[in-house]
Amino acid sequence: MENKSQNQQCCPEFNPSLWDDKLFGWDNKKFITDKVFTLFYIPLNFGSVMTRITKKVKDSGALNPDYLCLSEHRSKWSMNLLLAVDKEIPGAENVTLSGKYISKTYEGGFEKTGEWTKDFDSFVKNKGLDIKNMYMWYTTCPKCAKKYGKNYVVLIGKYE
Repeated sequence: MENKSQNQQCCPEFNPSLWDDKLFGWDNKKFITDKVFTLFYIPLNFGSVMTRITKKVKDSGALNPDYLCLSEHRSKWSMNLLLAVDKEIPGAENVTLSGKYISKTYEGGFEKTGEWTKDFDSFVKNKGLDIKNMYMWYTTCPKCAKKYGKNYVVLIGKYE
């Protein structure tokens, strides 16, 4: 992502209704992936990993549709980042996601993550779904969330 002037933000304003309580499918949706080190689920090098993977996207002339970047916690010590792209990126670990997904939007600080995941679990169970993988999408960086006055996070679950 390019540096922006003080009047411009790096993240577009997020419309939570587009992702709240939605069922959708992806068919070979393209992403590049990288790993973030975490300490009890708290990311330690998130910023440097984002800088590294967004540089690869920019250098390749690709786009990041919807500014979509998924976080997938693998353990207390590791998290995968999946950055959506519109084409394969040379020098990056390219992956695709396919299947059926459900999403729900939340608002607030990261300290609510435990509360959100419990709510999301109940939400999908009430719909009779069984989640196989769960992702979190932090829709704006901290500076943009402060400017917009809202910090939206989308939980996305793959189900069968």
